[in-house]
This record gives sequence, C-alpha cells and structure tokens, in this order.
Amino acid sequence: MEEKTYLKWYNKVGYGSGDIAGNVVYAFLSSFVMIYLTNTIGLSAGIVGTLIAVSKLFDGFTDIFFGSMIDKTHSRLGKARPWMLYGYIGCAVTLAAIFAVPTGWGETAQYAWFFIAYTLLNGVFYTANNIAYSALTSLVTKNSKERVQMGSYRFIFAFATSLLIQSVTIGFVAACGGGAAAWRTVAITYAVIGLVINTVSALSVKELPEEELNAGGEKKQEEEKYGLIEAFGLLLSNRFYLMICGVYILQQLYGAMINAGIYYMAYVLKNENLYGVFSWAVNIPLIIALIFTPALVGRWKGMYKLNLVGYMIAVVGRALVAVAGYIGSVPMMLAFTALAALGQGPWQGDMNAVIASCSEYTFLTKGKRVDGTMYSCTSLGVKLGGGLGTAIAGWLLEFSGFNGKLAVQPDSCINMLHIMYLWLPLIIDVVIMLVLSRMNVEDTNKKLKEEAARGIEQA
Repeated sequence: MEEKTYLKWYNKVGYGSGDIAGNVVYAFLSSFVMIYLTNTIGLSAGIVGTLIAVSKLFDGFTDIFFGSMIDKTHSRLGKARPWMLYGYIGCAVTLAAIFAVPTGWGETAQYAWFFIAYTLLNGVFYTANNIAYSALTSLVTKNSKERVQMGSYRFIFAFATSLLIQSVTIGFVAACGGGAAAWRTVAITYAVIGLVINTVSALSVKELPEEELNAGGEKKQEEEKYGLIEAFGLLLSNRFYLMICGVYILQQLYGAMINAGIYYMAYVLKNENLYGVFSWAVNIPLIIALIFTPALVGRWKGMYKLNLVGYMIAVVGRALVAVAGYIGSVPMMLAFTALAALGQGPWQGDMNAVIASCSEYTFLTKGKRVDGTMYSCTSLGVKLGGGLGTAIAGWLLEFSGFNGKLAVQPDSCINMLHIMYLWLPLIIDVVIMLVLSRMNVEDTNKKLKEEAARGIEQA
C-alpha cells in the first residue's frame, strides 16, 4: 500500500531553503573564522583553538536541553517552528559580533569578545535553530520517501550555499576594502540574508497535529512524561543514535580539515584562490548525488547499502587525492576530490530520514516520542565536530610553527598542512565507512514491527 503523502513540491523546496540560512552561518564561520582571527586580527591560532574547545564544554548539555524543550513545546506554530524562527535572530546578531572583534582593544579583551560571541552562537542560538529545523523532518510528514526528499532538498541548498560562500567571500572582503571593517560588513550582509530566508523556510511548512503523529504506534504514552535526565537516557539506550552522532561529529571534523585547505592553497599550492576552485570540486558532485539520492534509495530498496557503498567510493577518492597531492598535480587532486564527494552524497541526502528511523526505533522499543531530542545529534555533531575540528586545526598550526605574519611558512608547517589536508580526511572517511557498515536501522525497525504484529495476532 502506498504511503500517504503530506507535502507539495513547494513545501519541500521551502523547507530545504532553510539550510541556506544555516550555512550562511556555518559555512562562513567554519571556513573563514580562523584565517580572519589569525591573519586580520593577529590572534594566536593555538589560543583561538583552545577557546573554541573550551566553548564546546557547554554544547552537550544545551543540545539535549533544547531537543527536550522542543518535544515539550505546544504552540500555534507547533513544536519546532517557534525555536527555528526565534533562535535565528540570535544567530544573526552573534555571527556579526564574531567578525566584529574590536581592533583597538587589547589581546585579552579581543579573545574574551570572540569567546563570548562564539559560545552564544554555538551553544544557544544555533543549537535552538538547527535542532528545530532538523526535527521538522519528522514533524511535517510521516512519509519516508518525503523525508528523504526533504533531506535531499535541504542539502542541495546547503552545499550550494557553502559553494557560493567559499567561492565569493575572499573577493567580497576585498571588494569591501579588505581588513577588519570589510569582514564585519560581509558578516552583517550574510546575517541579514540568513534571517530573511530562515523566516521564509519556517513558514513554508506546517507541522502535523500530535494525534496524527502518534497514530499507528502500538505503544501510546504521553511524550511529555519524561524529564531531561530520562531524555538523555533514551538517547544513550539507542545505539543507532550514538552511531549517527559519531558519524556527524566525524563528518564535521572532516569538513574542518577540508576548510583548513585555505592554508594549504595559500602556503603549499601558493594560490589561495584555488580554495574556491576546490569548493566547486566538493560541492557540485555532492549536489549531483543529492539530486539522484531519492531515486537511488528506491532502487536500492533502502538507505543502508547505498550509504555504505557511497562511502567506499569516498575512501578510494580521498586515497587518490593524497597520492595526487604528493605528485603535485592539481587537476588530479580536483578530479579525485570530486569522486570522494560524489560517494559522500547519498548519506548527506538521506541522513535526516535515517535519524527519523532512529527516532522511530526509540518509539518502537520504549514507547516514547523524542523527535526533537533525537535530532540533537545534528546540532551536537555540527558544533562538537566543527568546533573541535577548528580547534584541532588551530592547535596543529600552532604546533607546526605557523605564523600568520609570514608570507612563507617553515617546512614543519608545510608538512603539517599535508597531514591536515591529505591524510586526516582519508582516515576520517575510513572510520565513517566502518560505522555505516553497522547502521542498518531500517531492517531493525522492520523486524520490531513484525514482532509486534505477531504479538497482537497471538493475543
């Protein structure tokens, strides 16, 4: 029997456009905050990395807290949309603040300014917005195909936005006159654009009534009847949540190393403009893969095998990038970067649908709906993985002897840049592939439903 459909094409596109707003924040921050702070403000990469790592201590708690709050919210707009709407206002303000470090202040005050703004953005506002946005996948439709389509639309917009920001930002800053004032102007511009698009996205879909969301479950309990501690326990008891959270963190670590490529382009390949070219090699194949992911999920009769084979291709691609890097062939590096990105695409497209299945697993085994809390893995992964990745990049640069005031870096720094850009992404892809080989939540849920049906028949 065909699943009931809930969404029109414009609902899916409208929802997906929300990741333009998300990546106006995330892509800009993750790609350029370190080079802004080291090469424009003149701060230490190692100290900045340490501040980012300390900031991450707040994130685990706030992710679970906001996920639980979304689950308990009842409003005219639903559970998630109010948090998505209002959370982004804070995102816009703090994004602008991060790129507006006062140049006339002393270093200690500059570090404090950055730390406070960065912590508020990641630990509070981005958390509320991103978990709510991700949770909408479960709250606006119960149709598994529509959830995959939503994820594909979402990440097409995400990678297109990342591509655009990574391609134009350096030129945009230069066009604004360069220096600290130009970075501030660019940040404000991006923040305003994101605020408008986030609002449009939140209003383009409507959450389902709670009675419809809960229909069809054999175990019916009020989801409000659990506290923050129990919510945390429900997550820890779900092995698929732990796997997804781990993969999400690894993906962001991978992204942080790729974003450190701006240093690789500037000091190894001697052309920082190649960063935008490599962004095309990453994002265009991802977008192509995302377009075909919904059809491939249907052809492969599920997401598990498709995701695993995709990451096998990604591992081969990154291994060849490393070979090409040592040969010194930029065209080969670009080609194999594109191959790796193509393999990563299916997982990016169906990840939200996998998380929805993960939430369903908790409902089938525990009888509780924790959709908002379950999607805390998206925000937790982005913030922990991306933040720690940026911090690790800063530490490695500092350890290698990097100095933002030098036009030519020491050999120790050049060797470290090879490790960061060529070897660490390959190692991370191998680990992700191994985790995905254990993540067959679809078949697990199918077996649980069959067991429940047999139990009813026997009763």
